[in-house]
Amino acid sequence: MDHKELEAYFKSLDRSFFVEDDMKQYATLDQPLPIGFGQTISQPSLVLEMTRLLEPEKDSRVLEIGTGSGFQTAILAKMSAEVFTVERIEELMTKAKKRLDALKFANIHFKVGDGSKGWPEHAPYDRIMVTAAARILPDDLIIQLANGGRMVIPVGPQYLQELQLITKTDKGDINIETFGMVRFVELKGKYGWTE
Repeated sequence: MDHKELEAYFKSLDRSFFVEDDMKQYATLDQPLPIGFGQTISQPSLVLEMTRLLEPEKDSRVLEIGTGSGFQTAILAKMSAEVFTVERIEELMTKAKKRLDALKFANIHFKVGDGSKGWPEHAPYDRIMVTAAARILPDDLIIQLANGGRMVIPVGPQYLQELQLITKTDKGDINIETFGMVRFVELKGKYGWTE
């Protein structure tokens, strides 16, 4: 992955475009902001760090769990071949799709549904980015991760999680590394918390 290209695109992306009117004034702050429905747009420094850990390549097929505002989706779409993004809240997905279409992305596929189960029809994925906290590591996502692939996911209890990098070897063995503590909104569904 070209880190200079990532940082240049990241800086060029206007975060205020991805939040509602009353939040636009706060878009330059390095903090999470509400986007409605109990969901947030993550603080920019964390979005950048997670993308660096994921290391998407120009030929990567990326699965994103939690489209949210579409901010992270835009960065993944810029840095990889194809993005398959899943969001459980239809209204958030509709808004995100409108924004991403306005940015002229043609390599993003959208699905409304339970992201904790991934999107098996298009698996395997070279990269998986999970932007909500999982209670336990989702087996469904590990199965959908290609050999040689990478997944970034927050795992742990509701109020504080470990940011984990899951790598799968060419033989299919799983390695887990932890990169500090984070706090994400909960993943809903099979591997998250019930509604």
